[in-house]
Amino acid sequence: MSSDRVDAESKVSGNQANIPARIRRELDIDDGDQLRWHLEDDGSIRVQVVQQQTGTFADFDGYAGEKSTNVTSDHDAWGVNVE
Repeated sequence: MSSDRVDAESKVSGNQANIPARIRRELDIDDGDQLRWHLEDDGSIRVQVVQQQTGTFADFDGYAGEKSTNVTSDHDAWGVNVE
């Protein structure tokens, strides 16, 4: 990417800056995502988008196996003791 290229601009208000819509769409930035800012030695800034993890259990329908489970002993087996 050329350092002369300007993809979009935004203004700073207080301590906040808006991310231009074109950039948000191109990088698929959504509410809850994080931006990691890196200040380079030459004074330029590199920004990394860290997208939030969603839907971890969204498709989980529960345990459908044939083996019966016991929540107390299975829980304790993981090293978490109930006092």
